[in-house]
Amino acid sequence: MDYTLEDTQRKEKLLKTVYTLQVKSDATFQKASPLLTNHPGMGMVTDRQVHQLAEKAKVICHDLDNIKNHLYYRQDDLVRRIPNPNRKHYGAVCGIHCSPDGVVYITSENAPRVHILNRSGQMFRSIPCVEWKKEVFLPEDVTVTRVGMVAVTDMLNGTIHIFNDRSKFSKGEWLRIGKFCSPRGIGVEASGRILVADYTEGKVHSFNLDRAFRMQNTHSISNLRGPCYVCMIPDGGFAVSEECGDVKLFDSSHKLVSSISSNYSHRFGNPAGICADKEGNVIVADEQHQKVHLFPKSGSPICLVSKGLLRPTGIACSTDGLLFVTDSGDNDVKVFKYRVRPHYSSDILCIPGDRPNYSPQGKAG
Repeated sequence: MDYTLEDTQRKEKLLKTVYTLQVKSDATFQKASPLLTNHPGMGMVTDRQVHQLAEKAKVICHDLDNIKNHLYYRQDDLVRRIPNPNRKHYGAVCGIHCSPDGVVYITSENAPRVHILNRSGQMFRSIPCVEWKKEVFLPEDVTVTRVGMVAVTDMLNGTIHIFNDRSKFSKGEWLRIGKFCSPRGIGVEASGRILVADYTEGKVHSFNLDRAFRMQNTHSISNLRGPCYVCMIPDGGFAVSEECGDVKLFDSSHKLVSSISSNYSHRFGNPAGICADKEGNVIVADEQHQKVHLFPKSGSPICLVSKGLLRPTGIACSTDGLLFVTDSGDNDVKVFKYRVRPHYSSDILCIPGDRPNYSPQGKAG
């Protein structure tokens, strides 16, 4: 079968269908608008007809959104695999973060290090997780603050650590921040506040840091069921995955807006890593179902990764359309091209001060 010819015919049919809808809609609007604006009543049009048309329009708009999304996004497009830098000595890959400039940060189970990779997946720096008192700690999840400092959760000691590369020590130092029950996931809000998912307590803590790295304006969201990972949403809110089977969405004032399961009628197994791209689409790794789904702002959920994952945990996405998935089962990071082309420019949308302070040579910027 000539797939090239078949694809061409399908493209023509799709474009013709969309164009027909556009022409008919424009023609109806041009005729109906002056009649409805300048004349009393609605002629012979009944309430039932209006209701039926409105319901059909919703379905058509939803179908068009799905067509648009399926044109934009890709499924199972694996472009490379990055072996765990700690695989010879420690456990499986765990947390991951991707900065707007494409720098990737990785943590591993029982490994006292944070590895930093460039856009090509090559490691150019490894930060030992050792405090100035020579105390070693094990990072769980990782993020980067608005001022470019690496921040990690430490479940064993019930705290978070921030790497201050501007300290008096030439190689920088780790600072211990706060005291929590079981800090697991970590993220940063659009406002710069740090988010920490406290697993056992069933809470997400949000706070600022002053110049002396002291916690300020702490606020906690309670009644969560095993919060694992947390991420910022571009509109100012944040999302948190619950081990018991849902992803909750909060607005910028920390009010619960909804959940993904209710919004999309989607059934999770064990939602783990989450991230959101610049358009506000939320992406979730399901550890139990071994899949990754994208939940668009308009349209139905899209399965970005349907095969090849053993135990997906953390995920992160880049501004150039790459999706990074830490697979604890294979002990590597799988990199997928999840969209045909980005809708945005990373040069425009990088927030000043949000870039990590490391050049590809591993020196402070």
